[in-house]
Amino acid sequence: MAIRTGFRAAQWRMLLATMFCYLFYYTGRQTFGFAIPGIEAELGLTKETLGWVSAVLLWSYAVGQAINGNLGDKFGGRRMMSLGAVLSCGLNWIVSYGTTLWGVAVPWAANGYAQSMGWAPGSRVVSNWWPHQERGKAYGLYVFAAGMSSVLTYITSMLILEFGLSWRWIFRLPVLLLLCGGVIYYLIARDRPEDLGFDQLDRGEDDSEGAAEAPAADSLPAETPPADELLPADVTSRIESSAGRYLGVLSNVRFLLASVAIGFQNLARYGLLIWVPVHFLGDDWKHSETKWISIALPVGMALGAMTSGWVSDRFFGSNRSRVISLFMLLASISALAMWLLSRESLVAVPLLFLAGFFAYGPQSAFWALCPDLLGHRRAATGTGVMNAVAYLFAGLGEPLIGRLIDQNGDTGIVFAVVAVACFIGAVLAVFIRR
Repeated sequence: MAIRTGFRAAQWRMLLATMFCYLFYYTGRQTFGFAIPGIEAELGLTKETLGWVSAVLLWSYAVGQAINGNLGDKFGGRRMMSLGAVLSCGLNWIVSYGTTLWGVAVPWAANGYAQSMGWAPGSRVVSNWWPHQERGKAYGLYVFAAGMSSVLTYITSMLILEFGLSWRWIFRLPVLLLLCGGVIYYLIARDRPEDLGFDQLDRGEDDSEGAAEAPAADSLPAETPPADELLPADVTSRIESSAGRYLGVLSNVRFLLASVAIGFQNLARYGLLIWVPVHFLGDDWKHSETKWISIALPVGMALGAMTSGWVSDRFFGSNRSRVISLFMLLASISALAMWLLSRESLVAVPLLFLAGFFAYGPQSAFWALCPDLLGHRRAATGTGVMNAVAYLFAGLGEPLIGRLIDQNGDTGIVFAVVAVACFIGAVLAVFIRR
């Protein structure tokens, strides 16, 4: 089906606007690893304690995802995503003035909820504008923006340390970009094609629950779909109750299996994002000569995220589970190799790049699974629930890694934890059948 030029331009504009806003989102929550050495020195907190502070944000984010994904389906992603950006900026500034454990932990936890207003609502906007057959590409670009957000976060945090500023400025300067991104997104983005006068997107099989992941139609007996699935998607999303959406999501076994798999993937991802900077900053974190090595991680993550979505559409017929399993297995091997290397090794840069590439790469395939498995009308609710599980697991990993580092005195132990988590996720992904 040919797509009109005007609609295609608007379609790309909405995707790019969503990517632009999310490009700055991680400046509001992934800076913590660079602040850990300074907070540890100034406030006298252990790495395990700071791991719990990081976990509190991740769990608050998880709760917010479960709530805000549904609100994104109900109220639209544009307002939710913009509001989250503004709130997160303000809460980061409050964290920067903390002088006690609670002075840092409480606003950091609140920031987790504000941050949760971005991803799932933004995913709903992407789902509204892009059909199933192009969704791997669209989500791949969306996750690429998230990966580049990590790159931006790493660069701005390291520059702050390079200029000799204290850890407090890590929570003040980068988030100003997030504030600008949120405001601009509100001015440019629109939730649905109808908001700009276009016809509703023809989604075909996509609006039937689980159609994209179901067996071929000719292998099943003919049956009449539920009455609400015969209605346009924007109508069914309004008439289905919140409880109905959650019930539909939580009763899908394949979706629940995918959620557990992304849990292990996200444990590995945040283990890398938070503790790799600590590893490469070393003991003399104010004058570290190896801190810039860590930039290889988010660069690899960004490219991996963009690649896997395209690979799943181009070579695997939109079968996401195969790509997820392959990437996570390779991530496990790369992380295991990193564990065996010294921090100063020349091979550390390419291996860290590969660990990031394969550990974060499956994200776009996971998010594309939400509308694939659940249907378009439950896309944001499913994304929120999946992200809630992902961050529940990520939060469990943070104090565990911090405790292991305190006990062993070796920050490289993070790579061993990541290798195990990725291997488990790879095995689980095999059972998410198309």
